[in-house]
Amino acid sequence: MSAKPSRLPTSGVYSEGSIRVLKGLEPVRQRPGMYTRTDNPLHITQEVLDNAADEALAGYGKKIKVTLHIDGSVSVEDDGRGIPFGMHPEEKAPVIELVFTRLHAGGKFDKGQGGAYSFSGGLHGVGVSVTNALTTRLEATSHREGQLARLVFSGGAVIEPLRTRPLASGERRQGTTVRLWPDAQYFESCALPMGPLCQLLRSKAVLMPGLCVSLLNEKTRDTQTWQYQGGLRDYLAQNLSADPVIPLFEGAAFADGSHESFAEGEGAAWCLAFTEDGPPIRESYVNLIPTSAGGTHESGLRDGLFNAVKSFIELHSLLPKGVKLLPEDMFARASYVLSAKVLDPQFQGQIKERLNSRDAVRLVSGFVRPALELWLNQHVEYGKKLAELAIKAAQTRQKAGQKVEKRKGSGVAVLPGKLTDCESRDTAHNEVFLVEGDSAGGSAKMGRDKESQAILPLRGKVLNTWEVERDRLFANNEIHDISVAIGVDPHGPDDRPDLTGLRYGKVCILSDADVDGAHIQVLLLTLFFRHFPQLIATGHIYVARPPLFRVDVPARGKKPAAKMYALDAGELAAILDKCAKEGLAREKCQISRFKGLGEMNAEQLWETTLNPDTRRLLPVQLGALDFSATEGLITKLMGKGEAAARRELMELHGDAVEIDI
Repeated sequence: MSAKPSRLPTSGVYSEGSIRVLKGLEPVRQRPGMYTRTDNPLHITQEVLDNAADEALAGYGKKIKVTLHIDGSVSVEDDGRGIPFGMHPEEKAPVIELVFTRLHAGGKFDKGQGGAYSFSGGLHGVGVSVTNALTTRLEATSHREGQLARLVFSGGAVIEPLRTRPLASGERRQGTTVRLWPDAQYFESCALPMGPLCQLLRSKAVLMPGLCVSLLNEKTRDTQTWQYQGGLRDYLAQNLSADPVIPLFEGAAFADGSHESFAEGEGAAWCLAFTEDGPPIRESYVNLIPTSAGGTHESGLRDGLFNAVKSFIELHSLLPKGVKLLPEDMFARASYVLSAKVLDPQFQGQIKERLNSRDAVRLVSGFVRPALELWLNQHVEYGKKLAELAIKAAQTRQKAGQKVEKRKGSGVAVLPGKLTDCESRDTAHNEVFLVEGDSAGGSAKMGRDKESQAILPLRGKVLNTWEVERDRLFANNEIHDISVAIGVDPHGPDDRPDLTGLRYGKVCILSDADVDGAHIQVLLLTLFFRHFPQLIATGHIYVARPPLFRVDVPARGKKPAAKMYALDAGELAAILDKCAKEGLAREKCQISRFKGLGEMNAEQLWETTLNPDTRRLLPVQLGALDFSATEGLITKLMGKGEAAARRELMELHGDAVEIDI
């Protein structure tokens, strides 16, 4: 039976001519939100500022000046080397023009020999070309090698071609000036927020002692200047709202040329303070880029701090009986400024607010832990005060967990025999993984953190419960075990169930990264949406995303051999592209596809899927549709009498699906 023509839209013909190829900077102008923040032009200004800071980081600049002009434009001036303006050997265009007009052009792609920067603020293939695309006018001036070069753009296109002239006797000898006029059609407001701008400029001065950063506002004629000779310590001490319990712990460590795992220069500088009250100050940076959402370098700091203090406590036998320390007990009262240097940082999102590089956990932790252990053992009294603070936090947390336990009463059902429970009773910290199959469950049991992670293996496909009556649910053993394990009874959307019996703060669906795994995931999501909706509403349901591919990358230069994981074909292509840029032929990278979780050993499963620092865990919540609209859509997908509706959906959207055979 063919689809009825009357159901098809009469306007719009889908043919070869329907496909539009966006060229140059068109993609940025079409979908600016994919590349930058559109509430104001702070991020596109930051892209220019980051380039100036990268010159200072590379040791070629000592001043950065930002000017807010009366006409609404912004200029950033540095005394670095100046952007090269000679002809590119392959592209046959001035290099300065390519930097501002190509999404994949810059001096940061080639690390080591041939590249302009050893360390820089990340690689997304965007940068100042996005700034150029979203401005009505951009003027770029470069002072370099005794000459001044200037060109002007509008909306990303050159409107005044490159002109050069010799430098006059009174002009500065080197550096770059970029002046930009943000295009109002792309931003909710064209005004730069002064608070975040000042914080951004101040952070550059904090992270590079001796760098002078200034801001001139032509309207108010105010000038602010930041310069910190004392670096991180001065900055953190000035901003603490309470006196620290022990003196600030400051340190810095970087890999040398003989380091086994990391390239020369990779490492971190940090300053830690511990207070009993007041809001903690927590700021982190990667290659001078502020990472407001944290990331793996912060996880490394937490890991190094926890292990160093735990080691000190064990060495001096300070832990009271029955108290178990967790990383958050150490971290709860910690304030810090962390500045990491990573050779090839991988960020989440185009605005680089979170670092995703897995190696950064090991990098920062490996330098922080020994330095802090040495300091604590050299200052035993300070170490004991810090241990006391952490132990007090652990005792408070455990008492809170015990109160919740008592409220459950004595009528708790017997837990399922196949549940491998965790040791902790702290609901906020505990997690249970609903794992597909016994073999995957076995790897998960061996690879998990037994303190806080529980495993419940599920045998076979879970029942489609969309049209199952609530009082018949427990006839199915798997659903009975899920309900008893999590400690919450089935309920409806308008019910107010008793969630005090909830045994885990996170209920995580963990299935294979293939079609069968997706089917099991859908069946479990159907169960929770239909019969445990309050768990979704209160943010307790998650989906774990195991990788589909593993790439064994051989050693390249100073970087050792590594195992990389990709969630899908897109991430696999990105990994291979990155290797190719590093001069590694694709055929030298060995690609393995996981047929299922059962193929992973315990260590791989921990590293990719269970470790809170490196895993991908997606919270389940309502999307663009409200509850009733979502309910109607799932009825079409999961209802027994909805075959016609499902066929209509497939006819409408079937061409958008990528089939994995």
